[in-house]
Amino acid sequence: MISRIFPFLLWFRGYDRKAFQADFVSGITVGLVLIPQSMAYAQLAGLPAYYGMYAAFLPPIIASLFGSSRQLATGPVAVVSLMTATALEPLATAGSASFIAYAVMLALVVGVFQLLLGILRFGLLVNFLSHPVINGFTNAAAIIIATSQLAKIFGVEVEKAEHHYEMVLRVLQSAWSATHWPTFSMAALAIIIMVVLKRKNSKISGFLVAVVVTTVISWAIGFEHNVQVRLADIHVPEVPALIRDFNIGIKEMQTLGTMRGNINKRLSEIDADDRGAGQQVRLELRHELALLNLRGDKATQELGALRTQLRTFHLVVTDNKGEGRIFFRGDQLPDGIHSDSRAYRLKVDGSPLKEDQLTLIGGGAVIGNIPRSLPAFGLPKLELKTAIQLLPYALIISLLGFMEAISIAKAMAAKTGQKLDPNQELIGQGLANIIGAVSSSYPVSGSFSRSAVNLQSGAVTGLSNIFSSLVVMATLLFFTPLLYHLPQAVLASVIMMAVIGLVNIKGFIHTWKTQRYEGVISIITFISTLLFAPHLDKGILIGVALSASLFFHGRMRPKVTALSMNQNGILQCATDNRLQLCRHIAAVRFDGSLFFANASYLDEQIFLIRSSTPDLRHILLVAEGINDMDVSGMEAVSLLKQRLHAAGVGFSMCKVNGKVLAVMRRSGLLEEIGAENIYGSEKAALDQIIGQIHEGKTGKPCGSCPLTVHVPIVGNSTLDCGKKSSDHKGRREKNHNPEGDILP
Repeated sequence: MISRIFPFLLWFRGYDRKAFQADFVSGITVGLVLIPQSMAYAQLAGLPAYYGMYAAFLPPIIASLFGSSRQLATGPVAVVSLMTATALEPLATAGSASFIAYAVMLALVVGVFQLLLGILRFGLLVNFLSHPVINGFTNAAAIIIATSQLAKIFGVEVEKAEHHYEMVLRVLQSAWSATHWPTFSMAALAIIIMVVLKRKNSKISGFLVAVVVTTVISWAIGFEHNVQVRLADIHVPEVPALIRDFNIGIKEMQTLGTMRGNINKRLSEIDADDRGAGQQVRLELRHELALLNLRGDKATQELGALRTQLRTFHLVVTDNKGEGRIFFRGDQLPDGIHSDSRAYRLKVDGSPLKEDQLTLIGGGAVIGNIPRSLPAFGLPKLELKTAIQLLPYALIISLLGFMEAISIAKAMAAKTGQKLDPNQELIGQGLANIIGAVSSSYPVSGSFSRSAVNLQSGAVTGLSNIFSSLVVMATLLFFTPLLYHLPQAVLASVIMMAVIGLVNIKGFIHTWKTQRYEGVISIITFISTLLFAPHLDKGILIGVALSASLFFHGRMRPKVTALSMNQNGILQCATDNRLQLCRHIAAVRFDGSLFFANASYLDEQIFLIRSSTPDLRHILLVAEGINDMDVSGMEAVSLLKQRLHAAGVGFSMCKVNGKVLAVMRRSGLLEEIGAENIYGSEKAALDQIIGQIHEGKTGKPCGSCPLTVHVPIVGNSTLDCGKKSSDHKGRREKNHNPEGDILP
């Protein structure tokens, strides 16, 4: 019992010095990979880079201590980071204090949900995300993640678009004329380093080497090169008016935000008032809120246009005879005045521009200052309204993150022989997110790449993840100044290289070949995720809805097959194997549970048999595929037996499993059908039925019935059931159904 509550106690059975050394080396190795990856994924989530290290500090330790996998490396991952950004984008501006607070709150909600699922033993809930849906979503997410980094790699800035593909087009258009080549060169160098090291020596971390090399180069050449200037130093006539309009737009957006907040507060107070308020007041407030939203949308578009226009100015600096720096447009430099070759761009974000302190970007973007301390500890402020709004995303992130983690853990367990407990893993992941929220972390999950490094490095227990977290802690306390000059483009390259492994074209091909309809679901999920991005939840919900619809359709219309004897003396589908049917006896197999949703379907299929076979005298229901039967199913069989009996048609069953037989016995259905009409095997049933039905009816020996010997549909010989094979051939070809259902 103690080991189930504290599974990490099992690590130390037979633990020795050799195992400790292996865990230590693996932990240091994974920690060095974890630092650049965590910072990159934090930026993908819309957070400052150092929040990735906060997410890589405590969550890996907690997940290892309370999970069931000993090699699973938990922390920031690409898909969960992208889903976090998607969930929070409608609530706050990326990187703002509110955005960070909501990200931490999301981690808490995700953790609580996963913990409850684990405690209640609901690990199987993850099966709602089928493999085709996950394959389509993961491939689309990988493409979205990779293309979302193009702006940082080309060193351009563009306004956000409603859809991701529109954003990509804007980036490519901007890159065509405004690529910052030093930034692009840094990204290209990092990619080359990672690719070469992966091919030459996979034991060396390409991520780490790329980060170290490019950071040193960035520091040596002054890659960032930002300068602070006054508006008077910029000799471009259009700039002052644009800056004033931009600041007015920012102020208007802030005012609109305050007004909307006040209206929402009043609506909440009215809804919470037990005495209730007039419907007229609610309608007026909601109308006013709708008008403010329209004004806000218009102001956002105008502000985006101003921001884009300010960013298009490429400035060059000159020294005006010792009177200070003067900035001109590169294409409007006065004659006789020279400048250096560096181009400057005005830094414009979501904050007002100070006319006496403008920032001009003369180089590439770097990580910048990282707080030299551990994260702040404390429970996040839980806003019920916001938490409810985040609940659908939390559900998807919980299931998606857990599926990613358990898939990785299963793959490693297959190599190590370790026993996994999905519910315990849910508890570990849930606690990791809850404790992570206490330490300013955003949602985390199991990482495929870092888990692979952990396994390859020889990790024996979860102590390796503890050592990885200690590496992160040491970096936060002592080495953050060394990361100041790390180019943002390099982190973008790290993300792109990490998600390449998520692209799995073979998964589509395999699914298509295995089940055509599942291949269609996978492709539809892939396309819809791409089209609806950044609203990724819509893509995955469409895939889940399609999978559920097909599942229920299959349960409501299970396969009903008319059987006949093949050349090996085995009953098989007569349609698929082109076998002759007897017109007096029908052997029918029902494949699926017989319950309220499909009980009428069985009756429909039997009616079709009777309609197409007027001389029918007996129906044998082969029940080996019926693994369960509810009250509606029993009622359907009872009514079926009564109608057949009234029409002079016999009814019997064979190969009924014990569970269904017990239900039939308790309900009285067994007595109604008659125990003598329930057979243990097909052979026993057919021997008895054929002897009763064919004797003296056809004028042919019983041994010539299609249900006793193989009778292929060839030639024109007359069969015992009175039909020529050519007649049967025409009937079966005309009514051929590839699913094997009975058709008249």
